[in-house]
Amino acid sequence: MPLATSNLFSPIQLGSLKLKNRVVMAPMTRTFSPKGIPNDLVVAYYQRRAKNDVGLIITEGTCVGHKAASGYANVPYIYGEKPLAGWKKVVEAVHQAGGKIVPQLWHVGAIRQANKGAGPDESIPGYSPSGLVMPGKEVGVAMSEQDVQDAIDAFVQAAVDSQKIGFDGVEIHGAHGYLVDQFFWEGTNQRTDKYGGDLVARTTFAVEIVKGIREKCGADFPIILRFSQWKQQDYSAKLADTPEQLKAFLTPLVEAGVDIFHCSTRRFWEPEFEGSDLNLAGWTKKLTGKPSITVGSVGLNSSFIDEEKRDMVESSSVEEDSLENLSTRINNDEFDLVAVGRAVLQDPEWVIKVREGRINELEDYSKTSLMELV
Repeated sequence: MPLATSNLFSPIQLGSLKLKNRVVMAPMTRTFSPKGIPNDLVVAYYQRRAKNDVGLIITEGTCVGHKAASGYANVPYIYGEKPLAGWKKVVEAVHQAGGKIVPQLWHVGAIRQANKGAGPDESIPGYSPSGLVMPGKEVGVAMSEQDVQDAIDAFVQAAVDSQKIGFDGVEIHGAHGYLVDQFFWEGTNQRTDKYGGDLVARTTFAVEIVKGIREKCGADFPIILRFSQWKQQDYSAKLADTPEQLKAFLTPLVEAGVDIFHCSTRRFWEPEFEGSDLNLAGWTKKLTGKPSITVGSVGLNSSFIDEEKRDMVESSSVEEDSLENLSTRINNDEFDLVAVGRAVLQDPEWVIKVREGRINELEDYSKTSLMELV
């Protein structure tokens, strides 16, 4: 399938979210917001991608207003007068460039470590469902029911504030071993109250966040949920081993009001279950009927993390076969949107170059791009 005629570049409307194409800028953590405040460099960074025809921008993880939400210095917040004013400038710049943008609402859970520079008070430890960061490794604080409610309220308020300053929806970060995912994952959720239990019961924390956002923000405000099988603590971890288990996991989230599922895999072309070529996004759409976003090493020949070294890869080359595979899958309606991370981080003109068949002009990914705000 020629890339220029791929559905990747056709418009799509998902509820109230009308997009010029199917390309999504994946959320990628950038530590360029001193004291949690997005500045003019951050504004220019997102506007540049919008000007170059990215259909939907999902921001870097932006921390909700809970005392232990942040895990890293200089990541942005989505609460407080100055951070919200900074994000309002980002939203206005993206809209001026003809783009759409949603924030990724983030709480790192037990990934946070006290006295490691994460604000607003670095002495505060990490909070998690059972005090576990991974099976058998206890750190920080096991959350009380009041702690859980405080975190739910923080997510809901972040969505309310996001809607007020003009964002086009929100994404809840429920992947990669952070707080929402720590509730999903049996290895880190050993609770005996309503927020623990079997796979379906462990969705309760996320369900209450989604319901709260839906109640406060209305029926037409898009809610995206990002989830993953793998965790940064364990690449082999799985929430669901079969399609039946995946459906059981997803159903209460659909019923709560999730509009779009962002299905995080490390390599989008890998099948999720035996006996089918469908990836996680493909299975999610098939089982729920909801739109899905695929992600994972799009257009590149290696994953973000070297599994043996447990470190970020230094570089990745452009892989044209990967793009053709992607085009075939989206034309077959396996999924609806494609999130592109490192390739768009490295080359803001990625969408235009791929659409125009200028594959030879694409820039290989280099780890140094993480250090630059361009």
